Amino acid sequence: MKLGVKIDDFKTVNELDFYWEKEDYKNLLKEFDYPDADKLKDAEVIDFLKLAISDYEPAEAAEIVLTYKMSDKLNEGQIQNLAHDMLNEKVAEQYAEPALHFDLFNINQFLRKAYNGKFPDTEASVITASFDGIDLDSEMTKEILIKSLCGGLDDGNLIHRLFEAQVKGEKAFTDAEKVIWNFKKTSEKTMEIVTSKKWIEKEDFGNIDYEVEIVFFEEKHGDFKK
Repeated sequence: MKLGVKIDDFKTVNELDFYWEKEDYKNLLKEFDYPDADKLKDAEVIDFLKLAISDYEPAEAAEIVLTYKMSDKLNEGQIQNLAHDMLNEKVAEQYAEPALHFDLFNINQFLRKAYNGKFPDTEASVITASFDGIDLDSEMTKEILIKSLCGGLDDGNLIHRLFEAQVKGEKAFTDAEKVIWNFKKTSEKTMEIVTSKKWIEKEDFGNIDYEVEIVFFEEKHGDFKK
C-alpha cells in the first residue's frame, strides 16, 4: 500500500477535551464523599469537585481517581504505588505498560490542575494529516497511521528505535494500539491523531509532505494468520 501523506498541523497540548464526561465528574464527587452530587447543576460540578478534592492529600486523591478510572486494569497495590509515584514521576510516559499511558495522562493532568501544579506536567501531541491513496472511513487503522507518520519522522524518533521491525512489516505491530491514543476523520482526506509527546514531537518530522510504502507483516509472512 502506497500513501501520500502531508502533515498539515501539529499541536502540543496538556489537556484533552474528550476524555472526561460530565458524568465522570459527578461520580468523582461521590467518590470524594460529596453527598448531593446529583442535585448540582452541570455548571457547578467542577467547582464543587475542586473543593471536595482539596480536603484530601494529593496521593490520597490520586488513589481515588486511579481506582475510579483504572480498577479494571490495575490491582490495589499497583494503584497505591502509582498514586505516590505520580507526584514525582511522569507516569504517563514512564509507566512500564504503554497501553495505560493514555489514561494516566488524563488522570495526571486532571490532578495537576486540581492541585495547582503539584503533579508533573505531561504533554500530548495532536497531529492533523492529509492522506491520499486510502479510504479513511473503511481502511484506516492505528497501524497504518503509525507507519504513515513514520515515513516523515527522522530515524532517531523513538518509534523507529523501538519498533523498527514492526514499522518495516518484519514483525506484527500489536503495539500500535498503545502508541496512537485516538484518531478521527476531520474531512474527506484529513485525520486528527492524538499520541504522547514521548512518541512524537514536532521536531521529529524531517519531512512533512511525502509518499510512504506501508508493508504489513502478513504480506511478508503469508502463514501469519493461520
